[in-house]
Amino acid sequence: MAHQGTQFTLNTGAKIPAIGFGTWQDADAQEPAVTTAIKAGYRHIDTARVYTTEVAVGKAIKKSSVPRDQLFITTKLWNNAHHPDDVEKYLEASLKDLDTDYVDLFLMHWPSAFARGDEMFPKDDNGKNKTTDTDFVETYKAMEKCYKSGKAKAIGISNFSKGELERLLKETSVVPAVHQLERHPWLQQQSFMDFHREKGIHVTQYSPFGNQNEAYDKGKNMGKLMDDPVLVEVGKKYGKSGAQVALAWGITEGHSVIPKSKTEHRIKSNLEGDFKLDAEDVRKIRGIDKKLRLNDPSGSFGYNFFSDLEGKN
Repeated sequence: MAHQGTQFTLNTGAKIPAIGFGTWQDADAQEPAVTTAIKAGYRHIDTARVYTTEVAVGKAIKKSSVPRDQLFITTKLWNNAHHPDDVEKYLEASLKDLDTDYVDLFLMHWPSAFARGDEMFPKDDNGKNKTTDTDFVETYKAMEKCYKSGKAKAIGISNFSKGELERLLKETSVVPAVHQLERHPWLQQQSFMDFHREKGIHVTQYSPFGNQNEAYDKGKNMGKLMDDPVLVEVGKKYGKSGAQVALAWGITEGHSVIPKSKTEHRIKSNLEGDFKLDAEDVRKIRGIDKKLRLNDPSGSFGYNFFSDLEGKN
């Protein structure tokens, strides 16, 4: 019997499972990891063109023999494919690698565009990422066509600032179903979350364990988020770990979370983060916000991200 966890309803009417399985990093380990995750009960798998894990995810799904309509699969359009003429072509490449006719959710990974072409990180003569001025509104309009054709059952965005999202809402016709963004108890962005709720946009939290990820230099010297005494203390009340409380906090606030892990034990224990916290525990966790943003590639991407949000350096 599959783990019947919490689900949220998107503005399209579709359901998204509250706990997803993230597949960023270590492409070689992903097929067995996703296989383990589906076996453990995950039904929401998050990948992206740039992760180069779509083929592995596709193979694991085929092996699992779980019917396609019981899975929620997200992938993301990379920065080199923002030109409106490229969007559908790159979605089709993702579908081919995933070995499926559609994705449940198709996100614009970043609002910034790189030079067109098959290179994920095209470089200029100085070794900097080569950018181009394709407007994210035009990119999104091309994504709307993928939504209308059914190749993407829902579309959305990732890593947008508030101003960028407001402009997108004004100038396009499909309200994003989902905004995937960095959020954890050390970066809470409460007023931005309220804004999404008003607009009917579901939030998916990536890096729900904060500075657990070895890719993040920032936050290295402050202990692990999942060892935060408040999370550990709250966990004792529910018989859960600090990590599970970090996930439950996001879910209690109405968001989906996409932890990633390669070890079977952790893959399973993350599913146990699907429970509700009491209001008083949510309040306690509000008190540990450090406004600590870990993922900001503004320098290397040649674009000023998150300019109006908390945690901007």
